[in-house]
Amino acid sequence: MSSNLALKDIPHFDVRAIREQFPILSRTVHGKPLVYLDNGASAQKPQVVLDALMRGYSEIYANVHRGAHFLSGESTVAFEQARETCRAFVNAAKSDEIVFTKGGTEAINLVASSLGAEISEGDEIIVSEMEHHSNIVPWNFLRERKGAVLKWAPVKDDGSFDLDGFAALLTPKTKIVAITHMSNVLGTLSPVAEIAKLAHGVGAKVLIDGCQGSVHEIVDVQALDVDFYVCTGHKLYGPTGIGFLYGKYDLLASMQPYQGGGEMIADVYKDKVTYAAPPHRFEAGTPPIVEAIGLGVALDFMMSLDRGAVAAHEAALLAHATEEIDKIGKIRIFGRAPHKGALVTFDVEGAHPQDVSTILDRAGVAVRAGSHCAQPLMTKLGLTASARASFALYNTHEEVEIFVKSLRRVLELFA
Repeated sequence: MSSNLALKDIPHFDVRAIREQFPILSRTVHGKPLVYLDNGASAQKPQVVLDALMRGYSEIYANVHRGAHFLSGESTVAFEQARETCRAFVNAAKSDEIVFTKGGTEAINLVASSLGAEISEGDEIIVSEMEHHSNIVPWNFLRERKGAVLKWAPVKDDGSFDLDGFAALLTPKTKIVAITHMSNVLGTLSPVAEIAKLAHGVGAKVLIDGCQGSVHEIVDVQALDVDFYVCTGHKLYGPTGIGFLYGKYDLLASMQPYQGGGEMIADVYKDKVTYAAPPHRFEAGTPPIVEAIGLGVALDFMMSLDRGAVAAHEAALLAHATEEIDKIGKIRIFGRAPHKGALVTFDVEGAHPQDVSTILDRAGVAVRAGSHCAQPLMTKLGLTASARASFALYNTHEEVEIFVKSLRRVLELFA
């Protein structure tokens, strides 16, 4: 998409009006207007989410599912409505397929732990070379503890997912395929439906890490036909400490609980325990009640927007930034897959990424520096670290210009 696409050409999307809903964007950093380009790590929160959190604690707070009093009923209704909102967000068949978790990491660990009971020595688990550590380490536990074989789906030189290379790894021993929807380093969007079809062809279960992809793509888990899909709230303009796992109901019902405690049981006796049906089977203890309510409000906020217009806006920001960085020279961009998500991971010649981030910060520009919790990918790219600018629906072309101007300043200092 051309970077010359003006905001006025994007239908039904007023970025100025959107920005007014995010109070933090009006602040200054080091005397400069904040340009927040670390959205891939965590996004900022609109006022409606902040209001929901305050109301959740100050007006309707009580424990859910357990009380006969008014506040407990009111809190339970809001909590379960948030679950229904999560269902709608990913188009699950029913709300019982939505399990609240602390975030994406816990959701993946839940599946790895529960499916791990079925893993035997020599069984194969496929991940890709571009996975976040959260979608590597839980499967590595099964390699260490159960003798599973971890196999790595390759990534092409432009950052694209190598579907043929992935298909070549599948065997009758493949039990689990766990792939990111969108790389947090390369921006690559994986061909999820094709991955699921191939994996199901050998009887494997498919988990998709949607912590990045769900922010930028409209997700339909039924159309994708994935077995599990993972989302985290704080990247979706919601609170920290909350996320959710989508799982096909029959699979969830067949899986052993991840944790034990209150809420997840049907009955407890001295000599046996029976477990609740999903999703409560996987929600031991007092849940993050207000955080779940806040997540529901955040997803309602996202779904109230023209998601197509948002995607076009983010694509225009990405195209603008890429074009201007390429003009500068001496800056390498990692990940040039077609239709990639709205982030740019880069390396400035002669400057350490941490120094780049520090200099940009003095200009008010917040970017990420480090390995991005993706060390296997960093190794493949020949890097120990890189810098990353990641865009959100509230970023502007003016902010892209400030970012690029600051990069030029970095090169001046390190020339």
